[in-house]
Amino acid sequence: MHYDPTTEDCPLPFSPFKACTVPRPIGWLSTVSKDGVHNLAPYSQWQNLTFDPPMVMFAANQYPDGRRKDTVLNAEETGWFVWNMATYDLREAVNISAMALARDEDEFERAGVTKAACMDAPGARVAESPCHFECKYLSTHRLPGNSPVGTIDVVYGQVMRIHVADEVILPSGKIDIPKIQPIARMGYYDYARISETFEMRIPSASGVAEDGLEGKPTSTNTN
Repeated sequence: MHYDPTTEDCPLPFSPFKACTVPRPIGWLSTVSKDGVHNLAPYSQWQNLTFDPPMVMFAANQYPDGRRKDTVLNAEETGWFVWNMATYDLREAVNISAMALARDEDEFERAGVTKAACMDAPGARVAESPCHFECKYLSTHRLPGNSPVGTIDVVYGQVMRIHVADEVILPSGKIDIPKIQPIARMGYYDYARISETFEMRIPSASGVAEDGLEGKPTSTNTN
């Protein structure tokens, strides 16, 4: 099977595009409006960009009527957004927060999760989530689609503060991912959870580039 998605109809009953680009990490993002209303929504088009300094991005499709997502508007207006790790235990809350609700509704309350104070961002974190990034908004890049819903806002941010719950940190100093069981977006209505990991090291790897792969921190001392 093959086809040109720009000129030909998909020969399958469901598009394979999202089902092939898997697993996709979930950007479970919390923001607050300039009027103080808390928003919470998951985005499967989310990723880290670099680690020095740590930067992230998410892409938010517009609504069919052309309205932009509240997460994007709030990030632009306040200058901040917060990433919360989506876990298997929190899967129902993540799913509820995907609902399209009125801009004046508190989505923490609708999802049944607790607000935890941020240290830098004006919004809140999901207290039940084990890991969070407080992200300073950098810019938005709008890409037009073939339809209003196909048009996206690609939002970039710099991670200014990282939170990790002590109970998910191993004695080695690494994060216990199998204990957390993060969930990832698949195609269709499918999700996956990470319950097992394995390690592979590049043969004869050494140096700064390989340190970056492992996650060894860079020095912040400029003296």
